[in-house]
Amino acid sequence: MSTGPGADSAPVHKPTLDTRGRGETFSSLRIRNYRLFFTGAIVSNTGTWMARITQDWLVLSLTGSAAAVGVTTALQFLPMLLFGLYGGVIADRYPKRRLLLVSQAALGLCGIALAVLTLSGSIQVWHVYLIAFLLGMVTVVDNPARQSFVSEMVGPDHLRNAVSLNSANFQSARLVGPAVAGVLIAGVGSGWAFLLNGLFFLAPLTSLLLMRTSELHKVERAPRGKGQLREGLRYVAARPELIWPIVLVGFIGTFGFNFPIWLTAFSGDVFHVGAGAYGFLNTLMAAGSLVGALAAARRGSTRLRMLVIAAGVFGVLEIAAALSPTFWLFALLLVPIGMIGLTVNITANSAVQMATDPAMRGRVMSLYMMVFAGGTPIGAPLLGWVTDTYGARVGFATGGVISLAAAVVVGLVLAKVGGLKVAWAWRHGHPQVRFVARERLATAA
Repeated sequence: MSTGPGADSAPVHKPTLDTRGRGETFSSLRIRNYRLFFTGAIVSNTGTWMARITQDWLVLSLTGSAAAVGVTTALQFLPMLLFGLYGGVIADRYPKRRLLLVSQAALGLCGIALAVLTLSGSIQVWHVYLIAFLLGMVTVVDNPARQSFVSEMVGPDHLRNAVSLNSANFQSARLVGPAVAGVLIAGVGSGWAFLLNGLFFLAPLTSLLLMRTSELHKVERAPRGKGQLREGLRYVAARPELIWPIVLVGFIGTFGFNFPIWLTAFSGDVFHVGAGAYGFLNTLMAAGSLVGALAAARRGSTRLRMLVIAAGVFGVLEIAAALSPTFWLFALLLVPIGMIGLTVNITANSAVQMATDPAMRGRVMSLYMMVFAGGTPIGAPLLGWVTDTYGARVGFATGGVISLAAAVVVGLVLAKVGGLKVAWAWRHGHPQVRFVARERLATAA
């Protein structure tokens, strides 16, 4: 993949994407700068998951409402919906390492502020709402800068592997963070979890300062000018291999990834278990996500067909979990839900990054994150209301049905764009569905 600017240097990328590479799970960790980045992220991600679980449980304790948890989540992602594209323009315009130094320090300060309010006993739900919104404002710049900075650390040959390892890193922390949060909440209170989260951001700050800037892959930064936001939107709209994966993850991110609402509701209202069990459910989902991330790191190809199929399976699994009659069956289904959900995210993320001109990557990834995470202010309150009004099972199933429908529609659109048709067949007593070329289908007929 070329690292030069302009449309002519962008990689050719078809809707049936197949970008092959070496299937070494940890190949990106041979690069010193990425190794530092990865190490710092393990620490900060652990703190982030501790704070996320603690925040959800604190809001539920203060209000007794799953909708309030949804409002908190919505406020944290609302800035991404409102200003996400501008964050991408900033990420393309300024040095990403410097942006990350500022944003990571700001995230740490937000965590410490929440800790002070909680430990002092003055915490109110509006405090949590406000800090959640401030976290979202910082994330507007932090997310596209962090996503696009990966390519500067590892270069095009290791990009897919590094994206997968970043997800594995995040999910590894998700295994530890909720469990630690459950212990801290039960043992010493929520404030200490928030304090540790704030202090943990010293790790990524240190890793960024220790990097050798001479070893970063140089990317031409976008100059200041008018119309850069519109330029990014036109760039994506003209490329089916970008717009449709983004549309798909937008629907799944908005309606299918509202787990803070559903897991708190299932823990409290359906199965009547406590904070420890809530942390356990998050840990199970993280275990599945980690498996999915490591499997993606080994794969040498990224296919949009895999993205569509994984999204459909994700929706089906959510519907099955919503109907689970027992706690242990529900818990067991969270493992494959985490694994397939992570496969959807990594496949879409890798496909979009590898199909994008490096000079446009910040804007494209800001759009990706805007629709994936920025849709939460719409989906979280809506599904929180559905969950409160009709029950946790209906809320969870609604997310699964919408995810499944989005996968089917986007799959059919991509098939049409790629000149494909759906072919049904029976093999070994089981139905199979495949996308085949129109000419091949006509010949077979």
